[in-house]
Amino acid sequence: MSRTALVAIGGNSLITDNKHPDVPHQWDAVRETCRHLADMVEAGWRLVITHGNGPQVGYILRRNELAAHEVHTTPLDLIVADTQGAIGYMLQQALRNELHSRGMRRPVVSVVTQVLVDRDDPAFAHPTKPIGSFMSEADARKFEAEGWQVVEDAGRGWRRVVASPQPLQIIEEDAISRLLQSGSIVVAVGGGGIPVVHNPRGELRELSGVFAVIDKDRASAILAKQLQVDLFLISTGVEQVAVHFNTPQQRNLDHVTPAELRQFMEENHFPPGSMKPKIEAVLSYLDGGGKTALITNPPNIARALKRETGTWIESVSGKQ
Repeated sequence: MSRTALVAIGGNSLITDNKHPDVPHQWDAVRETCRHLADMVEAGWRLVITHGNGPQVGYILRRNELAAHEVHTTPLDLIVADTQGAIGYMLQQALRNELHSRGMRRPVVSVVTQVLVDRDDPAFAHPTKPIGSFMSEADARKFEAEGWQVVEDAGRGWRRVVASPQPLQIIEEDAISRLLQSGSIVVAVGGGGIPVVHNPRGELRELSGVFAVIDKDRASAILAKQLQVDLFLISTGVEQVAVHFNTPQQRNLDHVTPAELRQFMEENHFPPGSMKPKIEAVLSYLDGGGKTALITNPPNIARALKRETGTWIESVSGKQ
């Protein structure tokens, strides 16, 4: 019987070397990632793949700044949609090619995905997520006049900041589910999804995009719960989660319960800008009835699925 996994891949799936972020190197990185994903398909897993887009959004914003005197700029919700299409294209082509090279014929499709957030989410009152490049105060005020919020960043210059609200619902969940049931491998919720809010108008509840970014792992956890997947796998830059990270007392975690993981988080073992959102996403998935979660890096996915490495998080009821 086929099992379903949602695999959330991070920025290392496309950019492994910050000194070489160009498209040819991105292709090399995504092909390597897709070899590991193909291993899962070959082992019998049905896949939903989500991905980050932080660097790509930054590059588009920078192009907007450089070309603003010639062409119109792009709203942030459209930028997220653009990156979903571009990265989805790379993933679906590279994975399809890898599967074909192994004699496997499986459709791979990308879904431009909207994610509902609350227009009254407190994050909108206190935007903290910096995006785009540093700039002078004069340039920052121009962006402010266009509706952006800007902050001075520790003497290094000014930057735009946006809210990072909590995801509530994956709008295209039904379409993703139907594609998955038809035998497709689905790429969805790119970059955490395009953040949208409800605009009540009479009996209609219309959607509209907002200036915000959604954490990819939190949105992936929502989709994993909605789809009731068997495994929520976060593919990141480390082989295993660790406590006392990068100290002589470092201890890698093999198997841990949600209660133990929550205790480690309360003891501030996981930095807010890196591992903490992943831990929060895993706990959200398991608290919502999820079965099993795994955190590891792309080269070790196959070994981790054999329980030879990685960090496994599961309640007693979720053990396979």
